[in-house]
Amino acid sequence: MRFIFILLLGSLAILPVSSFSSAHAGSVVAKIDLSDQRMRVYINGFPRHSWPVSTARSGYRTPIGTFKPGRMHERYFSKKYHNSPMPHSVFFYHGYAIHGTTAIKKLGSPASHGCVRLHPDNAKRLFSLIAKNGKKNAKIVITR
Repeated sequence: MRFIFILLLGSLAILPVSSFSSAHAGSVVAKIDLSDQRMRVYINGFPRHSWPVSTARSGYRTPIGTFKPGRMHERYFSKKYHNSPMPHSVFFYHGYAIHGTTAIKKLGSPASHGCVRLHPDNAKRLFSLIAKNGKKNAKIVITR
C-alpha cells in the first residue's frame, strides 16, 4: 500500500493514498525530448516515469510545442500507413499521436513517420493515466 506523509499543525500524519478522494483529478504532463528520445511523465508536478520513445526519422517530422490530448483509442489502426496498429493512441495534433509500437528494438532512436511511439505497456499506462485524470488535466509537451 502507498502512503502520503503530511505535516499538519506540527504533527506528522501518515495517510494511505486511497484515503484521498478520486474526485480531485491530478495533472498529467508528458514531456517528450526529441534530442534524447525520452518521455518523462509528471503527475501533479512530480516525475513518475521516464521511457524511451521513437519519434520522426529523417524525412519526417514530429511537431514541437504544447498540446492537449484529443481523441483517444484503445485500439486503432493507421489509415495512412498500411493499417499499422497504433494501440492506446492519444492523438494530440491533427493525425499525430502517442501510441504503442511493436518495433520496441527501435525505441530510443528516431524511427517513426512523426508519431511518438512507446513500448505497448508504457502506452497503456499513459493512456490510463490520461483517461483516469481527464484530458482537460493533461498536457503533452514536445521539445528539441
